[in-house]
Amino acid sequence: MASNVPLLDNDDIMAFGEENEPKKILKHPIVTLFHLLFRGAALVTYVICDFFGGFIASFVVIVLLLSMDFWTVKNITGRLMVGLRWWNYIDDEGKSHWVFEAKKGDLQGRVSATEVQIFWVALIVTPVVWGVFLFIALFSFKPRWFMVVCIALSLSGSNLYGYIRCKIGKSQSITDSVKNMASGMVQRQMLNNVTNMFAKAPPSATPSNTV
Repeated sequence: MASNVPLLDNDDIMAFGEENEPKKILKHPIVTLFHLLFRGAALVTYVICDFFGGFIASFVVIVLLLSMDFWTVKNITGRLMVGLRWWNYIDDEGKSHWVFEAKKGDLQGRVSATEVQIFWVALIVTPVVWGVFLFIALFSFKPRWFMVVCIALSLSGSNLYGYIRCKIGKSQSITDSVKNMASGMVQRQMLNNVTNMFAKAPPSATPSNTV
């Protein structure tokens, strides 16, 4: 099950004098740094260790960096940089519930446009880069590194999926959204075709030439 709820009711209340504060390019520079630090370090460690060997130590370091990145992005950077958060819990009946939260109200002035761009670019580009490494490990016959890349893709892909769900809103899945979008386009195209068919003027009858 999935649901969308606001983060906190008081998140939209501006502190006294906050409206007079000068606009900053980065409102959370430390948070932005850590949003890029762990995932960047994991990618660099993978590239270096893939060329120079040492799989066991590299595996531990990369997985540790990926885990820290996953936790940081899921619990801290998404909430502060873009006002989004997703999480999961198990109820008393053993059912898993996914919750996708978004800050209420207008976020303009409360988040930095630069931070928003950095957040989404890093969130999207990282799984793409790991996907490239996946094909490289697959076609170069490196099963051990292939396993590392699969772990990286699962962690970074989970955060990407969760925040896309938060951004889309509702309890509708991404697949359903794509299906509804496609069906809407097909319906509009069919309507246009029918309209054009009736709008065409009927051909004028011409007398047949008989001898």
